Amino acid sequence: MAEEPILRVRGLVKHYPLTQGILFKKHVGAVKAVDGVSFALYEGETLGIVGESGCGKSTVAKLLVNLERPTAGEIFYKGEDVTRLSGRALKAVRRNIQMVFQDPYTSLNPRMTVGDIIGEPYEIHPEVAPKGNRRAKVQELLDVVGLNPEYINRYPHQFSGGQRQRIGIARGLALRPEIIVADEPVSALDVSVQAQVVNLLEKLQDEFRLSYVFIAHDLSVVRHISDRVAVMYLGRLAELGTDSEIYEHPTHPYTQALLSAVPVPDPEARGKRERIILAGDVPSPANPPSGCRFRTRCWKAQDRCAEEVPELTVPPHLAGADGAAHPSACFYASEDPAP
Repeated sequence: MAEEPILRVRGLVKHYPLTQGILFKKHVGAVKAVDGVSFALYEGETLGIVGESGCGKSTVAKLLVNLERPTAGEIFYKGEDVTRLSGRALKAVRRNIQMVFQDPYTSLNPRMTVGDIIGEPYEIHPEVAPKGNRRAKVQELLDVVGLNPEYINRYPHQFSGGQRQRIGIARGLALRPEIIVADEPVSALDVSVQAQVVNLLEKLQDEFRLSYVFIAHDLSVVRHISDRVAVMYLGRLAELGTDSEIYEHPTHPYTQALLSAVPVPDPEARGKRERIILAGDVPSPANPPSGCRFRTRCWKAQDRCAEEVPELTVPPHLAGADGAAHPSACFYASEDPAP
């Protein structure tokens, strides 16, 4: 792992305004989709981001590729703050940070052939377009993702979901980016196809020296592909560590609850594991709880949790503990889920 990250996110915030009225709209609040997220991505690494639906994972993905502009915060690519760029400078950076979308059925234009879809990035970035036979380059990309190069003149409706996602991956590779943001790339696919696509992403990472931000809600998939894992809850990071630290030594109550819900195929092992049932529903991001946002569902919550916001840092009482000494946004972080 390189000393200097290829991508660094610091204090990232995205609030969507809430208004009332038709003619004279009045600002009455904001949906705090992302509210102070910080992390780093190193060259050749896969950072997995997990959490429940609505926790802000996909919003982070859109911010990273500049489909959304942040309300506050900084996104550094190789030391340059891309949130301050515009015009040609921003366009040059966006070429190196590409995205694979969640739904392969809506992310491909049904009126364009596969060849046009994969080759479209060359129209936007002609400076990196292949010289000479562009069709041959598109066919090469189809072959790289495991599709028949002769499919170049077919339309998206002629492909299965897994094949469409491969087309989306080929489009993401067209400009030879350094970073790919994969926003739940396998959630819409059958389980057997999920494994094929994940294996393909791992193969391409080695072949093209890619760095991934891999977003998913399936903890098993994230563990398989990720080097480090960030756990999100209601717009903030709850815990951050290597895959072994998060899965074998979780210290945040939310992470422990998530892992207790992962299906276990072995009936004997399943019977020995204690399931943690969370009370209540996820609060609205338009009106999140004060202090720790997980406190309304946490069995360890104390008065302090309502008054102070826990920082994502290594808890002092765990600083010397093997495996557990990783950042956790909890005052009472512990490997023991008991209160």
